[in-house]
Amino acid sequence: MADRVRGRPSILVVGAGPAGLALAVQAHDHGAGVRVIERRPAAFRPSRALILHARTLEVLRPLGVTDSLLTNADTAPAVDLRLGSRVVRVSLADLALPDTAFPHLSLIRQMDVETVLAQALADRGVAVERGTELVGLRADADGVRAVLRSHDAVTEARFGFVAGCDGPASTVRAVAGVGWPGRPYPVEVVLADADLDADLAGDVAHVLAGRRGLLFAFPLGELATWRLLATRPAVADPLPFGQPGPPVPLAELQALLEQAGLAARITRLAWSARVRLQYRVASQFRAGRLFLAGDAAHAYSPATGQGMNAAIQDAANLGWKLAFAAARPNSAVLLDSYDFERRPVARQVLGMSHLAFWAEAAPGCMASALRSQVAPLAAPLVPAVMARRRLVAAGIRVLSQLAVDYRGSPLSMVGAPWAQGEPRAGDRLPDRTVTADGRSVRLHELLAQPGVHVLLDRDATLPGTGPAQCPLISVHRLTSSPGGGLTVVRPDGYVGLRTDIADGPKLETWLKLVVPC
Repeated sequence: MADRVRGRPSILVVGAGPAGLALAVQAHDHGAGVRVIERRPAAFRPSRALILHARTLEVLRPLGVTDSLLTNADTAPAVDLRLGSRVVRVSLADLALPDTAFPHLSLIRQMDVETVLAQALADRGVAVERGTELVGLRADADGVRAVLRSHDAVTEARFGFVAGCDGPASTVRAVAGVGWPGRPYPVEVVLADADLDADLAGDVAHVLAGRRGLLFAFPLGELATWRLLATRPAVADPLPFGQPGPPVPLAELQALLEQAGLAARITRLAWSARVRLQYRVASQFRAGRLFLAGDAAHAYSPATGQGMNAAIQDAANLGWKLAFAAARPNSAVLLDSYDFERRPVARQVLGMSHLAFWAEAAPGCMASALRSQVAPLAAPLVPAVMARRRLVAAGIRVLSQLAVDYRGSPLSMVGAPWAQGEPRAGDRLPDRTVTADGRSVRLHELLAQPGVHVLLDRDATLPGTGPAQCPLISVHRLTSSPGGGLTVVRPDGYVGLRTDIADGPKLETWLKLVVPC
């Protein structure tokens, strides 16, 4: 916390997208001085991502932004899935997820997510420095000197760490010399905001599966009523990956609608762009004092809505670690754990999104036949599948990263004995109703504040006095939880230590590894 008191930022965040903003808020709330730069003079609009998953809302909750996000979101989304001549209505609200406060998909524009996070940062006295570009880095054992260009001035500043949240063409990744293995996709995405003359329900999203790919129509346009997303074979040109390119002529967009079988006429085209796609995961997420998060660390297809969600969950993993490391020496294990935990998740997400995108958009004969011939035949089965709520919930757990665990992490310690059925060290802490401080409360609500949380079972004795005296640690006694054990919960909601006895040495070892007090 000393850096913040002196006003000297210890962390430079490069990039003010969802990853950079979320990381900056979390690092600030855990005691770090933060500076955020963004080379664009204004936030990019229109935005691209449209979905927040349950786990993303969970990790943002301690930052106090979820109410504002949900105010801007559709938390009871429905989709008309058009398979050939059949139309199937699918609801994505109130899913069978009893262990989360967010049992639904949330449709929300990326611009609204960024607005909420940027306001949260401004409320903390941190302004995003737009029009400021990172042009050089020099790292040594004690810190990083960054060369920044803003308007006509070039300045230098020193930081403890640099978080590269600067997108697919990351300057931080290039300076760090980190590899970027992967390939481009043979298809591209076309985005547009348009008004349509069509008999379409205006309160649901529409998905059409055709031989040439999928077409999405969301009632979430920023410059017009509908946001359109379609896939088509990529054009061979030097357009930067992941960045909106030149506009698409109205006639080409109209042809994409007709090829997908959507009976609609574009009456006004407010905005359109081509986006080249790639699939890649950086060869490492840490290079000394330089770190990568979000699109700088991985590039996915838009299938299953992973980009913005994975970026924010990277930030939730990294932000508190950088803040704690900035306040203490000898934090190598803590800092190494970021790459150890998040890069395997990135590879898993890549595999899942790659498979889904092949089914959605691949131009080959097999994928085309699945969309245009097999999918319509399977349409009558969709309501029966959706009625199996537990099966659907299992799929949503995977999509939203609710099922991610860090059991092999050096920050995951298991005490002895360990009760079967309890969350293990490295697991996400499930939400449930507990009794604490004489009241009945949901567990995630109880822990909805920054810092490390120590949960004591009803008969447990807190070992030592250190945890109770550290401002970064909150201690809660769960009188509804019988026994004498304890659980330590990390700032990102994962279990760091679980033991069925109040193991003082084990608790002290974990706290010394992580917490700077």
